[in-house]
Amino acid sequence: MKKVLSFILAFAMILSVASCGASGGGKDRLARIKEKGYLEMITEPYWAPNEFIDPTKTGDEQYVGLDIELGKYIAEKIGVTLKVIPLEFTAVQTGITEAKYDMAISALAWSPSRDENMYLSDGYEYDSTAGYGFLVRAEDKDKYTSIDSLKDAVVITQSGAVQEGIYNEYCNNAKEFKRVSSMTDAYLAVKENKADVCITALSSAELFVEANPGYAVPDFVFDTDKKYSSTVVAIPKGEENDSLMKIINQCIKELTEQKKFDEWSEYYKDYAKSLGLE
Repeated sequence: MKKVLSFILAFAMILSVASCGASGGGKDRLARIKEKGYLEMITEPYWAPNEFIDPTKTGDEQYVGLDIELGKYIAEKIGVTLKVIPLEFTAVQTGITEAKYDMAISALAWSPSRDENMYLSDGYEYDSTAGYGFLVRAEDKDKYTSIDSLKDAVVITQSGAVQEGIYNEYCNNAKEFKRVSSMTDAYLAVKENKADVCITALSSAELFVEANPGYAVPDFVFDTDKKYSSTVVAIPKGEENDSLMKIINQCIKELTEQKKFDEWSEYYKDYAKSLGLE
């Protein structure tokens, strides 16, 4: 009986150690970040001016943009270095919902589904003047100017992006609706006549049109809830992430008061244009 009890006790201790290992030894995420010395930031680096690649640089230095600056500021506040991990946009979202990475900063707009599946920060950009609309071929600028006009169109957008949610909530009437892995692929599909209309953020679309002849932005803006115009940082859900989110929101508050987001936005718009990027 003593041997049996000893075995049960030893087995229970093994389970306890394994459980502690799986949960980070009982430490919250912020403590684990400080312990390892770096903060993992996942992003899809193809969305100027928020995040894009400077081909003249290498390593982490090649990733530039407003969101990268925010990530650096948060890492500096914590006292660690920033590790940028580029992923496709759908992988960015699953990387957070499955708690594989520390945080996602990737021009993430607020949406009901994200709010349900991720821990979202306070908003740090509100695109109230531009919002969401259409990108079309130049010759179709006057053809697609309303939701009703989409009934004879092939509409496309990025899978998993807030634009997909906008289509489902406000449109859902196109002849055909397509989803692709990146907004760049969606833009190219319009150019190649694989789609007629891309639902996109107008701030990015207008910048893309300036650098790429043959496209146009019709005079149309979706009348969405204000929350859709807010850009947020996402981290995994769970009480163990509360202290990290507290720092993220503190950084957003400080940068907003310093008007840094406006400053960075203008700077990186010009930066992207100089590289010929959208």
